[in-house]
Amino acid sequence: MKHLRPPTPTRRPGRLAATPLRAALLGVAAYAAWTLACAHGDVTPQAVDTSALPKLGDEWRAENPFRGNDVAIKIGTSAYTQNCARCHGLEAISGGIAPDLRKLDNDCAPLKDNGRKVACVKEIDEYYLATVRRGRTRNGAVYMPPFDGVMNQEAIWSIKAYLETRRDKPF
Repeated sequence: MKHLRPPTPTRRPGRLAATPLRAALLGVAAYAAWTLACAHGDVTPQAVDTSALPKLGDEWRAENPFRGNDVAIKIGTSAYTQNCARCHGLEAISGGIAPDLRKLDNDCAPLKDNGRKVACVKEIDEYYLATVRRGRTRNGAVYMPPFDGVMNQEAIWSIKAYLETRRDKPF
């Protein structure tokens, strides 16, 4: 009959016994986590053809001038797919890496008072514009690259017009 050793702190039943195997698995898990954290990688933004839209000028608008504009929505759909979907998900459905943009203005949807709803939407437009233009950085890590100087405001607002068609809670 074989002699069975009792479980010890270094060897427990049901746990990986080999330290090199454990280290290899931890290395693979760490690499996978790093890959997800750097998912947007070094991606070159794609040009957005906004020639079918009216020019908005040099002064940035505080509110979306293309809300409900079918041409802008079509342009915004393509621009979103080419520049945003890799992080925020196809059709704005996030896979968990970046915020789900269908929920961007969820706080505004249940408001009954029209004045408060208009103010809420304006505030969300300002937040969206600031985020897209400046990007998001936390503790020195870039979570979203800035698009100021990369996309014109016609492109940025057309993406917002598209996102408004994807709302989680329609108005």
